[in-house]
Amino acid sequence: MALSDSVTTCLSPPVHYVICKLGFEKKDTYDINNIVSENGEVCWQAVTEHVCYLESDQSVDYIKSIRSLGPVCESVNLHLKSLTKEQFVIQYALWFRWTNCTELFLEVFDVLQDTETTEVALGLMKLTSCLERALGDVYLLIGKDCPFLLRDLLASEQLAVVFGQAVMNVLRVFIGSPYGLNLRNVLWHGFASPQEIPAKYCAMLLFLTAGLGQLLQTYLLQNKCILVHRPYMTFVSLDELGVFPDLNHETLSIAEELVKLSSFVLKTMLPFWMAALTAFKQSRYADCVILLLPQLEVGLRLLFTTTNKCPNRLLTAEPSALYTTFDEMLAKRLDNEEVNQLPAVLEEPAMEFLWDFLNHQEGPRIRDRLSHGEINLEAFPREAANQIVAFAITLLCRFSDEDMFAFKEHMVIKPLMNCASCYRSQFHPISQLKKQVLQCMKSIHLWPELPTVPEEHIQMIKGLEGNAEASTLILMISEIVSQLQQYMPRDFYSSDDKIDSVLTERLLIELCDTHICTLYSPRPVLETVVVFRKISTQCHQVSEKVIASTELRYKQWMNKTLRSRQRHNYLRMLNSIKFLSPVLRLILVLITLELVNVHLVCKKNPFEYQQYLKFLKSILQYTENLVTYTSPEKNKWDETMELTNKTLIRITKISDRKLMLMQLAT
Repeated sequence: MALSDSVTTCLSPPVHYVICKLGFEKKDTYDINNIVSENGEVCWQAVTEHVCYLESDQSVDYIKSIRSLGPVCESVNLHLKSLTKEQFVIQYALWFRWTNCTELFLEVFDVLQDTETTEVALGLMKLTSCLERALGDVYLLIGKDCPFLLRDLLASEQLAVVFGQAVMNVLRVFIGSPYGLNLRNVLWHGFASPQEIPAKYCAMLLFLTAGLGQLLQTYLLQNKCILVHRPYMTFVSLDELGVFPDLNHETLSIAEELVKLSSFVLKTMLPFWMAALTAFKQSRYADCVILLLPQLEVGLRLLFTTTNKCPNRLLTAEPSALYTTFDEMLAKRLDNEEVNQLPAVLEEPAMEFLWDFLNHQEGPRIRDRLSHGEINLEAFPREAANQIVAFAITLLCRFSDEDMFAFKEHMVIKPLMNCASCYRSQFHPISQLKKQVLQCMKSIHLWPELPTVPEEHIQMIKGLEGNAEASTLILMISEIVSQLQQYMPRDFYSSDDKIDSVLTERLLIELCDTHICTLYSPRPVLETVVVFRKISTQCHQVSEKVIASTELRYKQWMNKTLRSRQRHNYLRMLNSIKFLSPVLRLILVLITLELVNVHLVCKKNPFEYQQYLKFLKSILQYTENLVTYTSPEKNKWDETMELTNKTLIRITKISDRKLMLMQLAT
């Protein structure tokens, strides 16, 4: 890790030349009055004429274009620096409204007046993400599915229709093409140090964004349409993100010391780390995370290249090759199919954390959402920033040439190290299933508290049968649970009431607390978990429908507003609840016991695997039918008995044939 001192740039020589030197080669000066009018209107012709094209296929010649646009950017930068904030607001504020982030663009103007290089880089990262989001909104005026990649968005016909192809080519010189300056990617992936990003490119993108606003207004007026902004993504289940304790001032002060000592930090990137910690102290949580995520990527790339013995991948790739980004670093294998050594070095808990926060589809996917402008930066939650900073502190401690023992044992750092070492995935499909099962059980647990008519009322209704059938089903359920008991934790072996609600809840809590490996789950495991989750979802729906129907019908019964047939249906429902509750609990126990052994599905041969999936899908079909039959529109309570009987017989047969995963484990 001593590399952290010797690395002076993460830009390869050609990329360093393009970003730091190419746009400074031409010394021409351009009159700003030819580029922008007195009232702040951008003269696009004066900008687009500097984009050069290859003779062979008329595609953009990025090298010549950057060289030619360099002096234009310089003129724009000097122009913006010459304006007071009030003048800038009067001339340009209106033209940033289309981005839905006017204040952010006004802040970028403030940054340009400053010489703080980290602030310029931060401003550029925020500007590009908000610009991308706004361009996506414009795309949706004409197109349907907005491209995920900025590169594809800028190359789309839809944006060329609104802004013109020549204008889109100007943008592509600065962002979105690996052959151009590619400022967004170089910054968001942590390749550029603060001093390597010329401020004039930030000024130019600010200026161009205003110009796009002017062109868009013309288009909207001509076509009589309105730009609609997509809603921001909001963080749900913030409590699930709260793994690490809250960081106080003392912890952050120690973190500042760690940053200076740790070899996880490239010395050229030190200002970014310090700026991130300062932002956290100042409650600028989005700024903190925007600054820190690329630095985590740099530190991990340093580890990745060291452990996999490929130091050349520390530098930016050329346009024809892939960058080494989080995606490659967190993968199981390298692009040459050799095993990636980074997971073994980071260890499972750290890998789980990174997958949770960055990759899992149901997780916050913080980097993606921040970099693509999907998050309202003003409302970024402290809880999320706290977790990222705390995790970063643990990496600073773990990966260093220095003796970090004193830091690791410090009373404010030790709890962080402990939390990091026992982290378990929160957002992997397996983890999500565990949550679903427990939520469903909580819902079923409410059934005994539901209001119900006295038993003698049920007896008084003539023609109501089914008590015997319900009892038979409960007996069958009890027998199946008896067969499954040998696969349960020992505490649950000898219970007299095998389908007791409280006992089932305790059992499920204990089973869901069992550690199941989630990292790099094989495809059969993921396919199986998908079916488990669908079953659990349907069970929960049945429970919620039963609760809603029971409460409504009881109220109607007491108010004597039920017709004769409705009274019969209501009483049939009450009768069915007697066996529906235990059967749903049985299904939850069954899928959770199977989940604990889910990796054994890989031991089945293709035929056995298909047979097993067929069995699970039959259970799914049963639960889907239950959802339909228990709806107020259907009220097919008697049919649920027949369905349940068939399903219980099927479960018994599968159990007798020892085809379940829990049976493979013994």
